[in-house]
Formats: sequence, C-alpha cells, structure tokens
Amino acid sequence: MSSDFLSRLAVDLPIFQAPMAGVATPEMAAAVSNAGGLGGLGLGAMDATLAEDSIRQTGKATDRPFCANFFCHSSEGRDPTRESDWIARAKPLFDSLSADPPQHLRRIYGSFRDKDAMLNVVLRTRPRVVSFHFGLPRPDQMAALKQAGILTMASATSLAEARRIQAAGCDAVIAQGYQAGGHRGIFDPDGPDQRLTTMDLTRQLCAELTLPVVAAGGLMHGTDIARALSWGAVAAQLGTAFVACPESLADAEYRERLGRGGTVMTSAISGRPARCLENRLTDWGRDATRIPAYPDAYDLSKQLIAAARAADAPGFGAYWAGTGAAQVRPMPAGKLVQMLAQEWRTA
Repeated sequence: MSSDFLSRLAVDLPIFQAPMAGVATPEMAAAVSNAGGLGGLGLGAMDATLAEDSIRQTGKATDRPFCANFFCHSSEGRDPTRESDWIARAKPLFDSLSADPPQHLRRIYGSFRDKDAMLNVVLRTRPRVVSFHFGLPRPDQMAALKQAGILTMASATSLAEARRIQAAGCDAVIAQGYQAGGHRGIFDPDGPDQRLTTMDLTRQLCAELTLPVVAAGGLMHGTDIARALSWGAVAAQLGTAFVACPESLADAEYRERLGRGGTVMTSAISGRPARCLENRLTDWGRDATRIPAYPDAYDLSKQLIAAARAADAPGFGAYWAGTGAAQVRPMPAGKLVQMLAQEWRTA
C-alpha cells in the first residue's frame, strides 16, 4: 500500500512536512518537495487571496507535488458573556504590558466548510494534495475536489474520526497522536479525547481501515520515520522538526525556546486544544475555564502577543511544538529531508 500511495502522490520519500499555519512558508514547502518529500502549506489562517498567492509562490519554486491544508472547524454560536469575562480575565496581563485589552473578540478565521472561496482557490491552482484539520469539507466540496483529481487527506485523533474520513472518500488519513505539536485535529473540541499516542493510534487505524495512514506526532528523526512505517504507516509527517529551519517564520524567541523543550496541551490560547511550549501565556491559561470558542479566543491571544512584542516582554507566544521539540536540528529544510532520509534508510 505504501508504494502505491506514494506513487499516486508522485513523491520519492515517505517524509511529509506538516503544513504548520503561521510557520510554514512557500520556500519551506518547495524545499521539502524538491528534496523528494511532500512539502506542506498551512493556509487555514489566511484569506482566499493570500492562500492563492502562497500556493502559486510554491508552484513557482517547485514542480513537485505539495500539500495545501485548510481548517474545517464548525462555526459555533457566539457567547457574549463568556467572551467579555475572558477579556476581563486577561486585563491584568494587558495592564502589565501598558496596553488596553480588546473591547470585543473577532472571529478571525473562517472554515473551509462555510464558503466556497477556498475551494475555488484550490480548483484554480490545483495543488496535488489538499488536507483538512478539525473536520471534513461538505460532501459537495469533496465531490468537486475528487472530480478535479486532487488527492485529499484529513487528520484524525481517534478511530471514530478516521472512519468518518474514510466514509467521506478521502485518499488517506493522518493519525495525529497526542504528542503532536500545534492544534489537535479533534473534530469536537468539547468531546472526549482518548489521547492516544502516535504509535497506538497509527496501529489501530492501520488494523481497522482500508485507507493509507500517515503517522504524525512526536516524530523528529529518521529512526522515528522507520518506527512509524513499522507500525503500518505509509509515511511520517513531521512538523516541529522543521520549525527551526531558516525557511520557517518562527521568531528568535520561538527558535531559542524549542531547544529547551517542555510542552503543555492548552485550550486557553485559541479555544481549541493545542500543544505549545510552556511560557507565561500557557501559565496564565493553565487553570482557565469557560474559554470562548475557537477562533475567538485566539483573537485575544494574538492581541496580547502583539502587546508583549511592542513592550519587548518575553514569554508570550503561541509557540506550537510537539513533545520532541528539544531534538530540533536547525538546518535548511532540504538538507533536513536528506538527513532524515539517510537516517531512515540506515535504520
């Protein structure tokens, strides 16, 4: 199954770079693809114009396949009382930075499901692969992608989610273990979470599904890729391993903080569970309750982070990272893929 799926993708290596929104760039995605892996663009935080520009920039830098990723979160109703309470809770932090908190929260990210603007971008630009996080597109959107010949993948944190992904007609499922950095792809952020390891989830999905499975979460070296393939995965998706690459948009504090490791799963930053490097922002949200829905809570965090930067105050940042963060190896993305491939082959 592995060789068949990789042949359909037209990639040489079972090494996928996670499409990290806010960190991955067209330069990074192109470098990974040019090295034989599958580069990734995280476009969920962009509007349609910026998303199209990013896809086209990547296409100019590589003639190899790459993946464009989108968010499929549900657009929950607003809770004005919860949002105002959340702003009030953050006011002391804003005061300490000599900044004013927002008067209200904005819904800063749309969902792929809600409008067809992003679908139309994909149909115009035709990336080889499109992947989804937080859920699935509408059936008519999936049909349009399939008719266009675009391969699709989606993240699952459980067997139940993976079965929905298979039933929707996706070409592969990404098994996102609890060690993964960034946002959990869990469909219902308020629902139960089994918190399965990457190994346990990958093995379970490989045993129960007919879809190819891509392992993701806590994978940093080529030996990890070899282990993921031994679990039955057709490829390994690495995200944190690429954050320290020069093509990344990570700032200096993010890069320095990676090397010290230490992560926590928190919903306080964005309104959805996500694994982040521990800092003052995660400490503030450690015991938080009644957090506004995603992405409204993220609007406050982004304004708080901006205020901290203006005040030159360290310790505030949505520094997403997996449990293997301390193992990062800063080097160009293409060189990292080559090193990972050599380690995998040796293992």
